[in-house]
Amino acid sequence: MAITRYKRKARKDKAKAAVRRQTLKNQNFQPVIKNVDVEKIKEEFKAKKK
Repeated sequence: MAITRYKRKARKDKAKAAVRRQTLKNQNFQPVIKNVDVEKIKEEFKAKKK
């Protein structure tokens, strides 16, 4: 008896795995940390206020 795989099932399995991989990647994602100069921003607001 030969073993056959349905093409639709294979596509569905691959799609499910891809979604799972993507969600795991999103869970592990860390945003890039940017150094913010608070004093410079305060000066910009003061300059706009005048």
